[in-house]
Amino acid sequence: MDPIILSQSNDEVNANSKFAMRLSLIVGVFMLVVKVYAYIVTGSAAILSDAAESVVHILAISFAAYSLWLSLKPADDTHLYGHDRISFFSAGFEGAMIILAAIYIVVESILKWIQGLQIENIEQGIYFTVAATIINGALGGYLLYRGKKNHSLILKANGKHVLTDSWTSLGVIVGLLLTKFTGWLPFDPIIAIVVAINILWTGGNLIRQSIGGLMDEANPEVGAKLQSILHQQTEKFNIGFHHLRHRNAGNKLLIEFHLLFPDNATIANAHLEATVIEQEIKKAFPMQTEIISHLEPSESHDEVHAQLLNARG
Repeated sequence: MDPIILSQSNDEVNANSKFAMRLSLIVGVFMLVVKVYAYIVTGSAAILSDAAESVVHILAISFAAYSLWLSLKPADDTHLYGHDRISFFSAGFEGAMIILAAIYIVVESILKWIQGLQIENIEQGIYFTVAATIINGALGGYLLYRGKKNHSLILKANGKHVLTDSWTSLGVIVGLLLTKFTGWLPFDPIIAIVVAINILWTGGNLIRQSIGGLMDEANPEVGAKLQSILHQQTEKFNIGFHHLRHRNAGNKLLIEFHLLFPDNATIANAHLEATVIEQEIKKAFPMQTEIISHLEPSESHDEVHAQLLNARG
């Protein structure tokens, strides 16, 4: 059958996604300015590492914004299946940027420790960092919510990065407080290094997710759900199915399967039953879904394929 696109995306969803990305970029630039100023007044290695993570974050957001714009473009003559898979490149780039930031944080913290630590205006630095933590935490939560609601891998990856930035800032606060109350300056770079090691995990997970998507790694939960629906629906119509395949293209789910009908079934009736099955799948998956079903005769199925193989031989 011809592919049937079952989509819940609309102009409102796209507008919300674009607004979320613009908000992320604006807040990211603001956070960078705040953190750079906080570093200037304190000289804290931890705050410098936090500011460095924000620089990387802005680069990642810029690429994510472009990726979101491209992913929403419809299919064209050169990209017949659309541009959705850019989402996986975006997630991978975001993960790589997080890892680079973590490496920079570790290197810079060690260098400042070796060169000699000096921290001033700790209380002022704490105030600025607390504000950054709260704002980033709220923004990251919003981006994750919007990403899950719109089934956007780009927004979810960006939300995870913002939350990573928030955790980095929280670690900076802990380091500054320990330094303030104990007077032991090495707490500052030590906490920065610990936070950097922690955010490496987030970056690694995003890259892993990106590679899995680009390699069409199957989602077991989606597969089990599809099997259940197809078993239920085909039993209802007393037909069979096989060759089920599915993959996540980033912003939409692609599904293929063969339906086996009695040899005496009419094309009109088979098409009707196939359409009903496709609609049931649509109800089960809220994200944009593209389904291709192939209609075959059950009794003469093997015989037809055997004849074709013999003819090719």
